Amino acid sequence: MERPRICLCLTGKTLAADMEILELYRNWIDMVELRVDYLEKDERLHIRKFPQMAGIPCILTIRRNIDGGQFVEGEASRTMLFARGLAFAEQDVRKNFAYVDFEEDYYVPSLQDAALAFGTRIIRSAHDMEGPIDDIPGRLAKMRITGFEIPKIACMPRTLADVTKMFRQAATLEPGQQILCAMGPLGQPTRILSDKLNSFLSFVSPPEAAKMKSIGHIDPIDLNKVYDFRSIDKNTEIFGIIGYPLESTDSPLIHNSGYRNHGMNATYIPIRAETVEEALEFAEVVGIKGLSVTVPHKEKILPHLAEQAPQVKDIGACNTILRTEAGWCGYNTDAEGVMIALKEFLGVENLSHLRVAIIGAGGAARGVAYAVRQLKGRACIFNRTVAKAKRIADHFGFKWATLGPESLHQLDRYSDIIIQTTSKGMGASLPATEENDPLYFYDFKGTEALYDIVYHPVVTPIMHRASLAGCIVANGYSMLQYQAYRQFKYFTGVDY
Repeated sequence: MERPRICLCLTGKTLAADMEILELYRNWIDMVELRVDYLEKDERLHIRKFPQMAGIPCILTIRRNIDGGQFVEGEASRTMLFARGLAFAEQDVRKNFAYVDFEEDYYVPSLQDAALAFGTRIIRSAHDMEGPIDDIPGRLAKMRITGFEIPKIACMPRTLADVTKMFRQAATLEPGQQILCAMGPLGQPTRILSDKLNSFLSFVSPPEAAKMKSIGHIDPIDLNKVYDFRSIDKNTEIFGIIGYPLESTDSPLIHNSGYRNHGMNATYIPIRAETVEEALEFAEVVGIKGLSVTVPHKEKILPHLAEQAPQVKDIGACNTILRTEAGWCGYNTDAEGVMIALKEFLGVENLSHLRVAIIGAGGAARGVAYAVRQLKGRACIFNRTVAKAKRIADHFGFKWATLGPESLHQLDRYSDIIIQTTSKGMGASLPATEENDPLYFYDFKGTEALYDIVYHPVVTPIMHRASLAGCIVANGYSMLQYQAYRQFKYFTGVDY
């Protein structure tokens, strides 16, 4: 079987602009989709010459607004454009459109006959921009009117369970005879694992194409360099990270680089899962061997584990699970990662004689508290929900306090090192505000060391504010790396 193709979606206003994008990504793709609905009206008159300009297989698509496209002029105008694109076929089929995309309710016999006569294969597509499509095999069968079409289903999942259902149904299909994709952030696994989905291709777009990115398109270079898409096959071992909303993570880059460096047939993907139950069902259907676990699932995963490593039992949180014959086995590599990162950041071997403020009381805070205790530091847990702070503090023998102006005195006492473990500041831009800075009420003196486990952006609002005061600061990327290296060993049995 041929591997799934990578199709670059071109949404420029002019053919020249589309060609510029094509040339930037030519080495990373196999074919292109010319989205005529994005072209300026005058440019649409010249679409017939585009296949020869492109020099690679092209899909002719004029997507209606109702199906997520930009075309609003009506079906008569659209039919004329399709005819213009297919007319005057060349004997050299490379100068013709290799494919044309007709929606499942769009039947114009003359266009269909012309496409078949000219060697242009018809993609018969169904789109649902609001929800999933049930009975995928049945729907695909209905779209194969002549037997020569490539049926396409693109739908918007509401939950990860909808994506899981697509993979389960796709397992019954013949490889490469249809196009399947789930749109939006939830559907990203369908873009990366097109081979597992038995899909003919995966659509990609450049980062600047904001609308395409919003429906789940991946940058073509990332698809190749981060996920090694062209090497994924039926024997590829699959790993991943589960979390919600999981808007940004560098874990795939770290893990996949390791697999590539060791010559392993494996890939690691992001999986946006609102519940642990959905994540584990997806892992079962897709055949995932191991998972990184992040916010908000580090504690919620515990009841689903057949075995727990001693660190997990002590910390009360798990960030790594590995499939075994007995079920999922849980580990915690956060603590090891933060211990190495803190020693490197501070240039010390332990935290004795230092007082540490731990901001937050989630699963990450538990790992940090464990690490601080192992490094012989004294700490106070600060959290808005006092009961959560007290629970962690009592377990590790630390102090606890509310996270607010009323605890400034206590924060001053435990400010040798401040470790920020909440998600506040993730993806945030400057300046620091009450919404993006968990210590907005605290004036840094310049003597504190601040370690923020957030690493997107590289400099978070609280880090920026602390550095202006003269503090030494660091983000959580080093922790991410060190805990990922340990996860890699659990997943593969090999040192990173």
